[in-house]
Amino acid sequence: MNQERLFQVIRAPHVSEKAAVVADINNQYVFRVALDASKAEVKAAVEKFFKVNVESVSTLRVKGKTKRNRFGFTTKPSWKKAYVTLAQGQEIDFATVE
Repeated sequence: MNQERLFQVIRAPHVSEKAAVVADINNQYVFRVALDASKAEVKAAVEKFFKVNVESVSTLRVKGKTKRNRFGFTTKPSWKKAYVTLAQGQEIDFATVE
């Protein structure tokens, strides 16, 4: 895959209580990814940048919330997240990423 495309696939790690629980129990990490990213692209990007072995990737689209303001209703943008399952014994330390 194109190197430039891999840099655009992963946007940021998603930090939440649920993400912390699945990281401890299932050895999964949650990332915000590009809306048009495929599972294969996410797997390649995580393996390249974090130097780990990825077993599987699950993706889902999060629908943007509708908010009310003084001009009426607006919609926050939709986004995509990916649950990345790592091989046994592998882990990602976000503090020491090169």
